[in-house]
Amino acid sequence: MIRKATINDANQICEIYNYYVLNTTVSFEEVAVTPDEMAGRIKDVTTSFPWLVYEENGLIIGYAYASKWRARSAYRFSVESTIYMKHDQKGKGIGSILYRELIDQLTELGVHTIIGGIAQSNPASTKLHEKFKFEKVATFKEVGFKQEQWLDTSYWQLIIG
Repeated sequence: MIRKATINDANQICEIYNYYVLNTTVSFEEVAVTPDEMAGRIKDVTTSFPWLVYEENGLIIGYAYASKWRARSAYRFSVESTIYMKHDQKGKGIGSILYRELIDQLTELGVHTIIGGIAQSNPASTKLHEKFKFEKVATFKEVGFKQEQWLDTSYWQLIIG
């Protein structure tokens, strides 16, 4: 059910992600991502880190990946994690299974710190990060403007190495 994402998954991943882009403040993107753009993102991420999908009967229910935290070399053991579930599939425990696998794979890669950025308010994401013992380390106030409102972002950190 969990497997590595490929560029062939870009259409289904866009369907999941673009719901949040167009209908919520969870993502700070404001324009739907095209399948070609998403394929490029998948290709870029998977050169160094995992991008996983949770699939049932050929349909992707959710995805999680890690990307470089910052460009400078001293940050090379830190990543930013991302997870999205189909909006009508939340609350079934699939996100926890997917996130656990991502954390396990990052541990095997020698990652030291995982950072999760959470747009406020996103109680489902906060709950997921707390479940995995991430610690809230910062809140940046009014750093995004979407849907005619200023939005805060909180950062959560898990030291695994």
